[in-house]
Amino acid sequence: MRIIKSEEISNAVKNLIIHSSVNLPEDTYNGLKAAFEREISELGRTVLSKILLNAEIAKSESKPLCQDTGLAVFFVEIGKDVAVEGKNITDAINEGTRLGYSEGFLRKSTCDPLSRKNVGDNTPAIIHYEFTDGEKIKIMYAAKGGGSENMSVLKMMRPSDGKDGIIDFAVETMRSAGPNPCPPNIVGIGIGGNFERSAILAKKSLFRELNEPNADPELAEMEKIIFEKINNIGTGPMGFGGVCTALGVHITKEPCHIASLPVALNVECHSHRHSKIIL
Repeated sequence: MRIIKSEEISNAVKNLIIHSSVNLPEDTYNGLKAAFEREISELGRTVLSKILLNAEIAKSESKPLCQDTGLAVFFVEIGKDVAVEGKNITDAINEGTRLGYSEGFLRKSTCDPLSRKNVGDNTPAIIHYEFTDGEKIKIMYAAKGGGSENMSVLKMMRPSDGKDGIIDFAVETMRSAGPNPCPPNIVGIGIGGNFERSAILAKKSLFRELNEPNADPELAEMEKIIFEKINNIGTGPMGFGGVCTALGVHITKEPCHIASLPVALNVECHSHRHSKIIL
């Protein structure tokens, strides 16, 4: 049995948060550059050039990519042959979140849903656990901003709606979203499971690298169709028009009840701040 101290987990989480706030991941940056090359709208190209410049300034000056530094979302894989010494792993991750947002001088966005009083330290983090083989802990982090999250939708569809219904639902959701989720967006789609599981699948799919092929040929084809249709909506970069409304579409599916077809869309903005570490 391998032992990992909770302080090591907290420190790793803190560093993930601070690093991600100022460094746009390479896959996202390259996706934005590719969008700039294929955008036909002059205004859209200008917007994309400013987004790319913003990423370069954020990195060179160690300044947050966006004023919305998001809620802290984690997907954590825990090997069965590893134990955490000290605080439990949830408390360790929350401590790292608290330190990351404090020491990184990042905006704290977590508040009470009714009184709207700010919690003050951006906790509790949103944490999803999975238990695996081995003696390592894999921590995947994303800073999820409010603008894109607010455009996310879950629908309990009819099984008879099928693939065409899912495609139409995804495209119409993004058409209705307009400029609100700060396009160009990455669209995560979760199909199957049940009500809550489809939403988790959608969010986790956002962690797949842009341009990484879907291992399922059927889903890969659906992604291609939805991607092309969304980019024909005309919303364009930041809603100023153009052919680059989406940077990518990522679909994950799991079995569901014979009477159900749960489908969730989790929308991510162009400032797709995500990172991971293996301890």
